[in-house]
Amino acid sequence: MDLYREEILDHYKNPRNFGHLSNMTIGSTADNISCGDTISIELLLIGNVIENIRFSGVGCAISQASASLLTEHVKGKALVAVKNLTPDDVFALLAVTLTPSRVRCALLGYEALMKTIAKVI
Repeated sequence: MDLYREEILDHYKNPRNFGHLSNMTIGSTADNISCGDTISIELLLIGNVIENIRFSGVGCAISQASASLLTEHVKGKALVAVKNLTPDDVFALLAVTLTPSRVRCALLGYEALMKTIAKVI
């Protein structure tokens, strides 16, 4: 199992869409109390489209890379399309087999994103 394949390490070391939006529309945070990881998602919505997205937080390579990959994937998409994403979609973005203890880490950004979207649709 190549848990930390090259793309995951790249997204961990050079996260895309990391930081804060000065003009965010809405945001949410998700925490993994078992390991201390936390991810916050901020959206700038234009109509029902994610015009811009940022994430911040701390955590392991899997949680940070997953959030980075997820933000790239949903940027520019309609909220209704993003709402239909599933955990399996996140696992497909990561393209690695996860141990049970890493599944929660991988889904932390997804959880924060879904909490955010639930506030507006």
